[in-house]
Amino acid sequence: MSQPETTRNETRQPRKKPHWLVRLYHFSNTWTGTVIIVLMVIFFVAQAFVIPSGSMKNTLLIGDHLFVKKFAYGVPVPHIPWLEVPVWFDSDGDGHIIEADGPKRGDIVIFRYPRNEKIHYVKRCVAVGGDILFLHNKELYLHPHEGNDYIVANYPQEKITEIDGMLFVRNPYRDQFPGIHNDPNVVMDGYQPMQIFEFGPVKVEENHWFMMGDNRDHSNDSRFWGTVPYRLVVGQPWFIYFSWDENYLIRWDRIGRNVETLEREEPRYVE
Repeated sequence: MSQPETTRNETRQPRKKPHWLVRLYHFSNTWTGTVIIVLMVIFFVAQAFVIPSGSMKNTLLIGDHLFVKKFAYGVPVPHIPWLEVPVWFDSDGDGHIIEADGPKRGDIVIFRYPRNEKIHYVKRCVAVGGDILFLHNKELYLHPHEGNDYIVANYPQEKITEIDGMLFVRNPYRDQFPGIHNDPNVVMDGYQPMQIFEFGPVKVEENHWFMMGDNRDHSNDSRFWGTVPYRLVVGQPWFIYFSWDENYLIRWDRIGRNVETLEREEPRYVE
């Protein structure tokens, strides 16, 4: 016996909407979805950066291609890549959508160059707000703002020098980060900037950071143009996804390396 045909008066079951993950998957496969997702990653998570100069040798090298961790110090106001046009209103003027703690002493930091904010620089933070520092005969001396007791408890005695009752740590980062070095060929004469040899003392203002390159005698840094305010801090180098030298030879042993691990090793490339 045949089944009765469906009449027009019968109610059809409503079609269930697909799960939101399924809808997101289909959206991500469209051109619009792909562009939006890529921009969200660039704006808030990670952005590609190429080391353009030798100021961070022998820690980071010319030709290192790396990703910047953009959420390391809060979430900076996003900018359109290459055009560097902000796409978010900076209501409080601190350069960040979400504020967080700034760089710590010893961090390698990506930031906007204070004299041209469309240009990104990469340097090491050597002093934070309230610290006092100076250079003598190319050597960095640091007085952390926590004071003398903190210095005695946290730094080797052989690195501590007392000046007018205030303790300073001589070259506080060289033992941790072997890539920091001076060029013995750079000697004091009438053609060299004095800031390389003698600088300060200066006290870093609050919510600012003093940046220096690991290639100390070949770095355009805070010795020449001042400290970096929080609003210009972008993020922290994350890992190297590609690297080649000036002859376009690939440095295979650097690819995939985490920068935080790499900077604590003896440099394999001394250029």
